[in-house]
Amino acid sequence: MVSLQIFSAANLSSSLKTVNAAIHLPKLPRVFSIPQLPKTKPLIEDFNVSIHHINTNQFQNNNIVLTSQSHDRNTDDIIIKLYAVLEAVSDRVEMHHNIAQQRNNWNNLLLNSINMITLTATTLAAVASAAATTCSDSSLLALKLSSALLFSAATGILLIMNKINPSQLTEEQRNATRLFRQLQTQIQTTIAIGNPSEEDVKDAMEKVLALDKAYPLPLLGAMLEKYPAKFEPAVWWPSKKGKSQRKKIGKMNNGWSEELEMEMREVVEVIKKKDAEDYNRLGNIALKINKSLAIAGPLLTGIAAIGSTFIGNGNSLAAFVPLLAGSLASAINTFEHGGQVGMVFEMYRGSAGFFNLLETSIESNLSEKDLERRENGVLFEMKMALKLGRSISNLRELASKSASYRMEGVGDMDEFASKLF
Repeated sequence: MVSLQIFSAANLSSSLKTVNAAIHLPKLPRVFSIPQLPKTKPLIEDFNVSIHHINTNQFQNNNIVLTSQSHDRNTDDIIIKLYAVLEAVSDRVEMHHNIAQQRNNWNNLLLNSINMITLTATTLAAVASAAATTCSDSSLLALKLSSALLFSAATGILLIMNKINPSQLTEEQRNATRLFRQLQTQIQTTIAIGNPSEEDVKDAMEKVLALDKAYPLPLLGAMLEKYPAKFEPAVWWPSKKGKSQRKKIGKMNNGWSEELEMEMREVVEVIKKKDAEDYNRLGNIALKINKSLAIAGPLLTGIAAIGSTFIGNGNSLAAFVPLLAGSLASAINTFEHGGQVGMVFEMYRGSAGFFNLLETSIESNLSEKDLERRENGVLFEMKMALKLGRSISNLRELASKSASYRMEGVGDMDEFASKLF
């Protein structure tokens, strides 16, 4: 038992030594070193700079977004305005179209009514002249009064009809319908191309007002003079001293060159000397014929009305006058309003205005020294060729022919600029 205790104590003592040796290890050499942390102030400064950079970029991006949104909003407002003008133009197209049909009906109705009244009055005058010796005085008086009253009514209606000249009114409304439809297409094209400006809205409104002034709808007060003292071409475009800047399509010189400028100058000279001059001459002839017929018709029916009162007085000439005057009046009225001489006059007036518009368009582009503010030259040449009914090569041949005639001193060329009419 004692030996067991001694053995246990020896074993415990050796165990403690072993544990003690395990705990007290020798110091190892210093191989690893802990790096020294940098100062905290530069880190904070770099962090602040980074935050400031991020905030600045974010602010700039927000600025770009806001500017883009503002630009889009401005463009949307302009497009809304253009659509408002487009609605007004569409309404005017419908109004002028309907009124043109109405005034054409006036022309047919009034012409048929006047001819029926005139022929009836002429027939009564013939009956009264034939029965002057056989019928009673009361019957003869009734026939004479009926004829005179009918001739007087025809004279009054004819004066009103000649004053308003329905065939000319109809042609005015037809022209207005065509020009408003043209403006409608131009506005639709501006919207479709995109990026319109306030100048486009202003230009469209000015064109609408110019057309309203050139082709008024009411008859009283605003009606155009049907028998002016002098023939003047129609003007339906706004007058502008300056020229608005247009969108560029070409690269250098906006499509213009010296050859193109010379070509346009020759074309405008041909238009002035041939087309515009010819239509001014024809317009003056139509105006004179229209005036003469407008005076002759009521004058003849008035003479017939006075001559009807002298039937049966033993004067054969008094019976012949209302018959001849009534027949001539009916023929003249048919030629004037059935042949629509007023419409022909208005057609010449509109055609002369068309050539004046071409002259104004070419001269305004050539007078603009800043090429960027002109309409694109290539597009402008194509438009001129189409408006004159020519191809581009044919238009250039016309210009070279005009230049050769002028340089050789041969005189005016025998060819017109327009091949349409």
